[in-house]
Amino acid sequence: MSYLLLFIGVIILIAAFMIIAKIKKCFSSIDEQVDSKYKRQKDESGNIVFVRCPVCETPLAKGENLHSKIFRPMTTSDQRMTVQGCPNCYPSAKVGVKRICPLCHKNLSEKDELIARLFNRTENKKHVMILGCNKCMKTSID
Repeated sequence: MSYLLLFIGVIILIAAFMIIAKIKKCFSSIDEQVDSKYKRQKDESGNIVFVRCPVCETPLAKGENLHSKIFRPMTTSDQRMTVQGCPNCYPSAKVGVKRICPLCHKNLSEKDELIARLFNRTENKKHVMILGCNKCMKTSID
């Protein structure tokens, strides 16, 4: 009798492991689809993170770029720039997408933009630091 219970227990465990393996495989294929669809980059600690729009926090798909303006001179290592948003929030925001300043957390209209500094580093690497929106930086849009 105890051997029969032991045998049934082993069969249940094997079935459970098979079900867990199938579920894990399903989720890993979903993760691979997400990884291949969106832009990725490594943070300072080497972890892979998605590239997100600083205005609406939507992950950028491959091929999507931010709408921005970089001001001259182009030869300096530090330039002023403005960021209007990504295709999800500029020139008009999609349904459910909110344009919010990452510093002051105020809602931004379609005419508002973020003010930033673009640092041109060696080996063609660039770094953007958001300073705020035109509301919290107290500047005006022409």
